[in-house]
Amino acid sequence: MIDLYYWPTPNGHKITMFLEETGLPYKIHPVNIGTGDQFKPEFLEFSPNNRMPAMIDHAPADGGAPVKIFESGAILIYLAEKTGKFMPSDLRKRFDVMQWLMWQMGGLGPMAGQNHHFNVYAPEKLPYAIDRYINETNRLYGVLNKRLADREYVAGDYSIADMASYPWIVPYERQGQKLEDFPHLKRWFETIKAKPATVRAYAVGPTVNPSLGKTFTDEQKKVLFGQTASVVKG
Repeated sequence: MIDLYYWPTPNGHKITMFLEETGLPYKIHPVNIGTGDQFKPEFLEFSPNNRMPAMIDHAPADGGAPVKIFESGAILIYLAEKTGKFMPSDLRKRFDVMQWLMWQMGGLGPMAGQNHHFNVYAPEKLPYAIDRYINETNRLYGVLNKRLADREYVAGDYSIADMASYPWIVPYERQGQKLEDFPHLKRWFETIKAKPATVRAYAVGPTVNPSLGKTFTDEQKKVLFGQTASVVKG
């Protein structure tokens, strides 16, 4: 039913977490970002930002033509609406989930991503950049910890807002963070980590990328971090 174009990164894990929670049938199409699969013309046709994940739903709710979607947040919203799960129908509760999903898309993900880049991948260690993004990641962890002080999940019930944020907390050590400093976040993190669907979702990663966890080679870094407009020119 669903073709998922995927690589085991935080944004990729978001989608497998949802699919495993709901039991929707899906087929993985590996997009090896280290070798440049994301720049292939056939992929750019439906993922013009040359990023995974992307998805094609061959059985949309309206019975029409296949639906093609890129951007992990948009995919989560689509799947939530398709299944009626992990997104409340109540107006206020719905937008509570939505705003925390946008918080992850606009804050936690990009800031933690820059944290990874300057702290782990950058050929030149720039103290200002490293400190900047470690501190901002720390601030965002604090925001999430405070939010979770009086509720089990980010927006009350388990939702796509939790699925979006959790994968970006998984590499907390690489981000220079300690979960012990954030007790409410730690409780939330361990709860989601123990979910059978989360376990299944993360088990997909090594089957797609047997080198998962290994450092990128210099050639892979050139592919990942040397992108300009030339990669998407028509």
